[in-house]
Amino acid sequence: MNSILISIIVLGGTGILCAAILYFVARRFYVEEDPRIALVEELLPGANCGGCGCSGCHDFACACVSATTLDGLNCPGAGEEAMRKIGEIVGLASVASKPMVAVLRCNGSCENRPVTSVYDGAGTCAIMNSVYAGTTDCSYGCIAFGDCVSACRFGALQIDPETKLPVIDEDKCTACGICVKACPRHLIELRAKGPRGLRVWVACANRDRGAMAMKECKAACIGCGKCKKECQFEAITVEDNLAYIDYNKCRLCKKCVDTCPTKAIHSANFPVKRPAKTVEENKESTGA
Repeated sequence: MNSILISIIVLGGTGILCAAILYFVARRFYVEEDPRIALVEELLPGANCGGCGCSGCHDFACACVSATTLDGLNCPGAGEEAMRKIGEIVGLASVASKPMVAVLRCNGSCENRPVTSVYDGAGTCAIMNSVYAGTTDCSYGCIAFGDCVSACRFGALQIDPETKLPVIDEDKCTACGICVKACPRHLIELRAKGPRGLRVWVACANRDRGAMAMKECKAACIGCGKCKKECQFEAITVEDNLAYIDYNKCRLCKKCVDTCPTKAIHSANFPVKRPAKTVEENKESTGA
């Protein structure tokens, strides 16, 4: 009985001593955090997506408080209004950034790119890409296992059940870039959102020659260069049988969209053109 009591006293005393030492060390080496860090962090989404280039929202808040300028510091998930408030908190002028949005550089739907083989393995894009060329003849196209969907912290991506391609909700997309990193075939790109959401891009990453690319996918870019010849602003380049549109030079004229023979160039949020009325329809509308 005495040995049990002694053990309890020794262990209890040791615990109290260790607690006292830890308390002293914590008080001695305590670093008081700038209260503005908490205020800045409250304005951030808390997704820790890394789109700002920092390791997380707390790290970004610390960077803002210790910075001498907010140039280069921007949280894509917070928005311009939040960045303006952050600027007021830290006493610096916020720098407006060009709104960006993610786009998919693939139009290899089930209709355009039929399945030619069966994959029986781990259901992730990263693993399949490392061990298998794909279930279609196009080794450049979307694998469609949804690594990008799983990675998105804002619910901006979903797999379309018909096309089997990821669909990006531009209203939810913050352009954090985590989906870009998640895609093993680099098929998601951040581009300027454009005025009123208008934008044009090449929805293809196939670098095979024209005939081979068309055999693999009916909507593939064949590198014909017609879009480049049509563009008056030198916004389009063609390298390795693949066209690319520089959004900084593009003037959204859409001539490239109309001239592309495979419809590999996509556009977003442009008004739909109404078909011209026939002579008979004109007569009916005027009552003639």
